[in-house]
Parts: sequence; structure tokens; C-alpha cells
Amino acid sequence: MITNPTRQRALRGHKPTRPTPRVANTAEHQAVLAWRLTPRDKWIARMLWEHKVLTAHQITALAFPSFRSGRMRLRELYLWGVVDRFQPFVTLGTAPMHYVLAPAGAAVLAAEDGLDVKELGYRHDRVFGVAHSLRLAHTVGVNEWFTALVDRARNPHPGEQVELAAWWSETRCARHFGDLIKPDGYGRWRSGERQVEWFLEYDFGTEPLSKLAGKLAGYAALAQATGITTPLLVWLPTSRREAAARRLLAKAWRELDDRRSVPIATAAAELLNPEATHPSPADEVWLPLNAPAGASRRPLSGLPDAWPHVPPPVTPNEEAPAGADSPQPMSPPPSPMPPTSTSSRASRGAGRPGRW
Repeated sequence: MITNPTRQRALRGHKPTRPTPRVANTAEHQAVLAWRLTPRDKWIARMLWEHKVLTAHQITALAFPSFRSGRMRLRELYLWGVVDRFQPFVTLGTAPMHYVLAPAGAAVLAAEDGLDVKELGYRHDRVFGVAHSLRLAHTVGVNEWFTALVDRARNPHPGEQVELAAWWSETRCARHFGDLIKPDGYGRWRSGERQVEWFLEYDFGTEPLSKLAGKLAGYAALAQATGITTPLLVWLPTSRREAAARRLLAKAWRELDDRRSVPIATAAAELLNPEATHPSPADEVWLPLNAPAGASRRPLSGLPDAWPHVPPPVTPNEEAPAGADSPQPMSPPPSPMPPTSTSSRASRGAGRPGRW
């Protein structure tokens, strides 16, 4: 019509369509993905399954050299049905795109593990339900915390050898330790020949600090039951909240039967240098709970010096069954570090913690 002429861009071709969940599980579509997906693509799918949701910026920091290259590849994975995406509403500005595992990606992971999608425990509606979860911001925040460590390891200082050797999700931690503790994550950082492991309590400033302090009894019970001493790192949004948390944590810590079984260090997000190229929790922002007044803050790799009684984590030589008593079988955690270009397949099992 003369009042509504057809634009040139509308004549350039059909908009590509995504496969439906039924088509995504067909042998034909899986055959197409077999020659399209790279080890990095499969690693991204496994990371989404492990950690529920990652933003476009987080995936770029984890696995791509630039935001443009990451955005282009994520668009392809979305069109192939490997990943799905949503954009939460925010009152100011625009939220980044959030990605979750899609049916075709779940089928690929299940095939790698020798399972069908049902045995994997995947359901698209439940996976996508994180878009409406009241814990979405907290989950994204925890993943951002660990992503910053991966980004720091991918961009080391000259002569530095650092790596995030393990990253367990809240879900995996709950399945293994949920009868005693439910941390927001477990990690292990390697710097040269030194390693440090920890449980993470990520404070978003929304729960009473007394509840945070009340969790110490569970960590003490776990240490007593297993004979393994694992440090607890508490991350808070501001220095003011950190100071208040330290008072309550110190009071609860002094009431423990064995204080040495629960080493604690705290840090605040606002202590990070905003002008640094890759600010991360590996920086000198940590203060052990038992540090004397006026003590300097330590980097993540320097925390073992504050707890000489804690043995270093030991990397196992063999895989141990994980989550055998869980409702669904659990595959080994994915390596937190992306596969290199020379890798034949995405690394799995490399993210197992040393003593867990």
C-alpha cells in the first residue's frame, strides 16, 4: 500500500526459526549439532546446567575474547536450540540477556553422559523458571563472583600462574552437604604451587546478619563429621555491613567448641579497585576473622598463611562417585576454566574439589 510501503530489509529473506523441543530431540537435529558444536559450546551448555543461569557478560568473560564474538556465538546457539534466553525487567536501563540450558543442549549433555534427558533430570519449564525466581539476583551475583575469578585467571599478570581449579554450584553443594550446611558455592584457587579451598557465603544485604552468624554451627558440625577443615569466606556488599557482620560472626565463632575447625575471612565488594582491569575476589580484600587489630588485608592466595593448621587441598587421582544418594545421578562438575582451542572435548571432572 502506498501508505505503508514494504521496507527493503523485509525482502532480505526469512527470519531463521528455532527448533521446537520435540524437534530438538530428534536424531536429525542432533546429527546437525554433532558437526556444529565445538568443545567450548558443550562446555557452555554444561556450565549452564551446573549453575542454572549466566548472563551474556558472564559467558563472554568466561569463554570469549570479546563481547561481540560471544554475542554472535550465543545467537547461533540460541537459534540451534542449545541455549535459551530471557531479559529480566529492571527499573533503570536494560538488563543483560540471561541464558539457560535449552532442550537440544540438554540432549547433547545427556548423550555425553550415556543418559536420556529424563535421567539427566532436565525439564525445560523448571530450568526456565529461574526467570521468575525470587533468588535470581542472588544466583546471578554468586555466578558473577566466580566468573570474576575465571576472568582473572584468563588474564594473569606477567609471570603469574593462577587458576580457578574448582567451582561447585549451590545445588551441588546442597546435594552433598545439605543435611548440615547449604553454602552458596565451593571453590578452589591455585596460584603457582599454592592452593586454597573454601565454602562461600554470598551476602546480598537482604537477610539478617544474625542468620548468617547462625550458620557457623553447621560448618563446625560438618568439620567434626568429616575431619576436614575447610575455610569459610563471607562476601558482603559494603564495608559498613562487613564490620557489623564481623562482630556477630566473632561472637558466634567464640561459642564454637572447636574454633580452629571453622577458619573465616570476610571481604566487601566496595573494597575492589574499580580502576583495575580485572578486579576479582583474588585481590587483597580478605581479612581473617581472627586477625589482630590493624592487620592488613590479604589476597585470596595469601589466606593459608593466616591458618597454618589447615592442610592444603589434595587433588584426587581417581573420580569418586558423586551424589549417589541424590534423586538424580550427578555428572562430575565441569572445569571452571574453558577448554583451550587444542582440546578435543570439554574437560569434565577437573572441577572436583581436593578432599570432597
